[in-house]
Amino acid sequence: MNRKILMLTLLMAAVPGISHGGSVYKWTDENGVTHFGDQQPNGRKSEQVNVRVGTGSAKPADQATPQEKMKDLEDKQKTRTLTQKEKAQEEARRKQREANCATARSNLDIIDSKARIRVEENGESRYLSPEEIAQQRQKYEEIAAENCGPEKAQ
Repeated sequence: MNRKILMLTLLMAAVPGISHGGSVYKWTDENGVTHFGDQQPNGRKSEQVNVRVGTGSAKPADQATPQEKMKDLEDKQKTRTLTQKEKAQEEARRKQREANCATARSNLDIIDSKARIRVEENGESRYLSPEEIAQQRQKYEEIAAENCGPEKAQ
């Protein structure tokens, strides 16, 4: 039984060497076409070609080094952060415009109600004159026009 195990072990050790030890031949036919094969052609001149097996030392084009991967990751994070910051600023600007619009419309409704408008200045109350009401109306109409419509490109 030991002989069988020894023979099997030797055979298994020799098989990879035999399979890699095969020769490759190169020849050109009468039409000028180059052929490669594992058997030498009959009646043709051929040359034996060295074939290297294994992995090359050059990295494939689609594999990046850890440093390159880290830089790409950092760049993506910076881009994502900037995008989030821009979105947050845009959202804050939109909310501010909505609030300004609502306030201007509310103030215009009060002015349109033809009621007397009282204000406090320096701790004393007084009513606005018709000219002051007209000025306030114009001011609130400008604010409404600026904030209630579609946002203008900057």
